[in-house]
Amino acid sequence: MAEQPLIAPDHVISLEYVLTDDAGVELDSNQGGEPLSYLHGHGQIVPGLEHALAGKPVGHQTRVTVPPAEGYGVHDPDRIVTVGRSRFEFEPEAGQVLEASLPQGGSVPFIVVEVNQETVTLDGNHPLAGKTLHFEVKVLGVRQATAEELEHGHAHGDHGNGHGDDEHGHGQHHH
Repeated sequence: MAEQPLIAPDHVISLEYVLTDDAGVELDSNQGGEPLSYLHGHGQIVPGLEHALAGKPVGHQTRVTVPPAEGYGVHDPDRIVTVGRSRFEFEPEAGQVLEASLPQGGSVPFIVVEVNQETVTLDGNHPLAGKTLHFEVKVLGVRQATAEELEHGHAHGDHGNGHGDDEHGHGQHHH
């Protein structure tokens, strides 16, 4: 029998997981749904979970407690900003998530914390920043990543990346 592949960098790992907080409240889970596939060693899942899974075989089940620094970061008070209400072209509401565009391109989600007559307070921290994360994970699959996956830097899943038979440029002759 071939040796069981173990979780290592440049392997594609499929996981089933349940994520809870300190109070045991479920924050996220993919049980009964699609497995989470990621490319190990490429920082695609929180570092604390990635470290804990290294070297594990298929079928491995574990509980991993990830402190904020190895999860979504500690809560940074500097990321809480207050802006004038007049800057909004709509009525912001507490709990809303807004995308703020960055000068260098891309965007960052901000959560509306408080809305007053004059001002709106926004929090740019990840919603799970500052939280200790409790993962219950089961390793469903471990395989070597393909050259294409390594080149693209992410797992393609078992059904390819949708670039199969869809060849472009048939019958377009430019004279």
